[in-house]
Amino acid sequence: MFLRHRTVCLLLCWGMLIPFAVVRAADPPGPSPTERMHTISSHRLHDHVAELTSPRYAGRLTGTPGYRAAAQWVAERFRSWGLEPAGDDGTWYQDFEIPYTLVFPGSRVRLHLPQANGSVIFKDYRYEDEYIPGSTSASGEITAEVIYVGYGITAPELGYDDYAGVDVAGKIVLMEREVPVSPETQADVFPAWRPYSFHQYKLRNAVAHGARGMLYNYGPIANPNNAYEPDFVYSHVGEAVVGDLFAGTGREHAAVVREIRQTLQPRSAPLGKTVTIGNRTEHHPGGRGSNVLALLPGGDPALRQEVIILGAHLDHLGYCYELMPGANDNASGVAVLLGVAEALAGLEKPLPRSVLFICFGAEEQALAGSQHYLAHPAFPLARTRCLLNMDGVGCGDKLTALAAENYPALWEFIRRANDDYVHRTVTPRQFHNLARPRLDAAWFMWRDVPTISFSSYGAPSPYHVTSDNLEIITPEIMEDLGQILFLAIVELAGQAELPDLNTGGDR
Repeated sequence: MFLRHRTVCLLLCWGMLIPFAVVRAADPPGPSPTERMHTISSHRLHDHVAELTSPRYAGRLTGTPGYRAAAQWVAERFRSWGLEPAGDDGTWYQDFEIPYTLVFPGSRVRLHLPQANGSVIFKDYRYEDEYIPGSTSASGEITAEVIYVGYGITAPELGYDDYAGVDVAGKIVLMEREVPVSPETQADVFPAWRPYSFHQYKLRNAVAHGARGMLYNYGPIANPNNAYEPDFVYSHVGEAVVGDLFAGTGREHAAVVREIRQTLQPRSAPLGKTVTIGNRTEHHPGGRGSNVLALLPGGDPALRQEVIILGAHLDHLGYCYELMPGANDNASGVAVLLGVAEALAGLEKPLPRSVLFICFGAEEQALAGSQHYLAHPAFPLARTRCLLNMDGVGCGDKLTALAAENYPALWEFIRRANDDYVHRTVTPRQFHNLARPRLDAAWFMWRDVPTISFSSYGAPSPYHVTSDNLEIITPEIMEDLGQILFLAIVELAGQAELPDLNTGGDR
């Protein structure tokens, strides 16, 4: 009796244990998206920025070996998380031609100050504080008289010519950036002036008028987004240099600019000053760059043909002539992109729609990478539901969502993710997109791809100078943006029916 009872008890116990054993042997459920978003951590994102700003990548100027090494490092991260290459011929890379110029130590901007006794005193300006070499300057030195040429524009159809009445042959021109009308306050007339706002136009127009050098009132900051012309030497200067050049002329620089803008009449004139500009550079006309493309394929047979793009430009300025690390601009954006990519790749189930991650090359060189992608898209643009872009997202405690007011249906996904889970200040803004393009996002908008571009603010953010380094980075803002974008993409890629995202105001 005892044995029979014991046998029954054992059988009952086994019967109770077997179901539990089956449950324990099954795969445990994976983390939910709201749990998975917490794998996007400020520490890991900070480490990504530290890596990309390291001297081994030499400032990530597109076309250089340093940029290629950075692209390979990013591609290896994608590979390690199980993403698929989406570039040319089954690779991670989408290649394009991009000329580039290396800038070396040995530059100067020097003002000549003649004295009554016939001697000359020289004033040498400070690198970066008062001048910086032109990032596409030819190598060489020129000493010449300086002629002020306003905005450097020759536009017969507008009845405007900054070169009328002045002879700049063999001289140095001092020039303003942009044009004398505003895309914000004069949107009705700006489009006619827009072609004259490009740096490349201004430089080539100076060459066409015989100038040998240029002082560009631009910062002074570094910028490789310009043309290269043999034997044409130029540097960027700021108010310290401009003020000295106008001193003793009886004209005040700010007042002259104001007159040009108010009257739309040139105020060009010799300044009676002599300057030496010298730069040491090396031009590479046959450079090749690339975008880095990684795909998280969708799991729904129909919806996987549609794509959500998360983008950020990988490149920066290289050396000019010191290392330009580009921590906020834009190692921060790439770091957040990597954080979101890793988190999405770790989801238990694939999202219905595909997600494409693009690290654009040559954003700093006339947005050549994003233009190349749009000419050779990995997915048809008609099936590209949106681009969420990041540029300078690592410095400060607040976020701007540029063009969110252009695309309110797309903004709603961002707003919900933030309001429900993160609670960071994210300010939606309008983007008129009339001026010369300064963001990869601009080209996508012109091709009717709904686009919101994120940046951070709330702290001093050095731009295109050597101090845009790891010390200025605020990792917490990157973490919060990464989590917002992760949740928004999960919803965008997961909804069976999306609203029309290409709605709203001016594009």
